[in-house]
Amino acid sequence: MTFLVQQTLIYAVPLMIVALAGVFAERSGIINLALEGIMIFGAFIGVLFVRLMQGSAAVLAAQQTGNWVAMQGLELLAMLVAAAMGAVFSLLLSFASISLRADQTIGGTALNLMAPALVLFLVRIIANQNTLQLATGDSATWFMIRKSTFGIDKNTDLGFFGETFLVKVYLATYVCIILFVILSIILYKTRFGLRLRACGENPQAADSLGTNVYKMRYIGTTISGALAGMGGFVYALTTANCSSNGDVAGFGFLALAVMIFGNWRPLNIAGASLLFGLFKCIAAAYSSIDINGDGVYWLAEIGISSHLYRMLPYIITLLVLAFTSKKSRAPKAEGIPYDKARR
Repeated sequence: MTFLVQQTLIYAVPLMIVALAGVFAERSGIINLALEGIMIFGAFIGVLFVRLMQGSAAVLAAQQTGNWVAMQGLELLAMLVAAAMGAVFSLLLSFASISLRADQTIGGTALNLMAPALVLFLVRIIANQNTLQLATGDSATWFMIRKSTFGIDKNTDLGFFGETFLVKVYLATYVCIILFVILSIILYKTRFGLRLRACGENPQAADSLGTNVYKMRYIGTTISGALAGMGGFVYALTTANCSSNGDVAGFGFLALAVMIFGNWRPLNIAGASLLFGLFKCIAAAYSSIDINGDGVYWLAEIGISSHLYRMLPYIITLLVLAFTSKKSRAPKAEGIPYDKARR
């Protein structure tokens, strides 16, 4: 059960933070279909940053001495860099959609097509192969929190809570959860959040009250890009062993499904992320899931093809959207370019 909960969180947290990224863009009135592309770009930037920092004297010393604080600092810094570059990459969508009033769906699709090609091109230049990995070492031993991190003997039993949430986990997971809570409060409980949401519901009314709709939409899309870039690196760190190959297994599109299923509301999105994360966990590790703790891996023994397990998250996505999309209420003005002269 401990393994199941840990793996579910690992898959659910990137979905949750990237779905919130979509909420910020769409609540401001911009359809951000480029979440997949921004995740790919953010994953590449974060892995590249860690790879470059490996050669610095400070990181080498921290690795040799087992300085946990310094390594977690590097992890947080990589998340920040990935977020910054994700925000920069999203400006392409902002400029096209807001300033040029281009079709937002086509703009997002273009970025989704451009990002993997750009990343693979850069990876080939940097590493002369199709996957960018760390120069030396294993990210799991670098960034993962273990019992030795707290000076506890590895044979000590910390109970279900301790073993599940404090051992073999990543600090990035909890940082994303805290960030999700804070940004959700900002979006729904502050004046800034009210203005942002007004721009996605009735931009003419917001403008008449003195809100700069263009500025708010730029801010919403930039925050969206930052969160998606960070989510891409967290995905690469926790599920891809800190490597980038121009692919995030469709997590950007799954995050869009989570956002729609959650009806653009953070609490619903958190629950939907856990549901989708559970199915991604089953698809990725069905052969090693022992629910009862009796050593019987029954999911691997019931004779179902492994391909079905891999298809499961996407089948669930289609079914969920088919049955819930009619009840979903998107922001009224999303996807509509704002025109000051129009009332």
